[in-house]
Amino acid sequence: MRGRLIVLEGADGTGTTTQARTLADHLTSQGRTVHVTAEPSRGPVGVLIRELLGGDRPREHIHRELALLFAADRLDHVAREIEPELARGVDVVTDRYLLSSLVYQGLDSPLDWVATLNRHAPPADVTLLLTLPVELAMARVAGRAGHREVFETREVQQRVHRRYLELAPRVDAVVVDGQGEIAEVAARLIAALTAALTAALDVPLERAHGG
Repeated sequence: MRGRLIVLEGADGTGTTTQARTLADHLTSQGRTVHVTAEPSRGPVGVLIRELLGGDRPREHIHRELALLFAADRLDHVAREIEPELARGVDVVTDRYLLSSLVYQGLDSPLDWVATLNRHAPPADVTLLLTLPVELAMARVAGRAGHREVFETREVQQRVHRRYLELAPRVDAVVVDGQGEIAEVAARLIAALTAALTAALDVPLERAHGG
């Protein structure tokens, strides 16, 4: 049986990295084999993206390069890592995927162009979007060690939060409140994931019976 591609999305500071692991632990407890990954990937294109994101060039000067690189990295990520795991029957939980490109690269480039660049990326089985108040998310970002990336400013993140909610329907993302303790948020995500997977299983049955 083929594995399932499960995507966790959200603006910076919403907790996607932590909750990706929590989701994986839950799926493992259900007897599934799970592989956790993230974008940018750790492949060669992903490494270049991380260098650009943490570099000194303004976002406005590199937005086209980033849009192209993220699309290339996604296809490389799928070919190198995601697809082989899915083919083995492994569930893949990825921290960020297509919606992130539509949101972040869509800030500076035409949305239709960004979508076209990513048209060959296979759709996720489930996309979960974690949301938080902007101020809380930014406080978490400010508490991180290391150099601030080009998108991690208050003005940009305010736009990012709005765009995630606006564009969520394009990938059928399920919106989940990210406020509260880690266990509380995890419980909401697990409930949303269970409902989405159940609904996906019901679709073929309904069609088979003429629904």
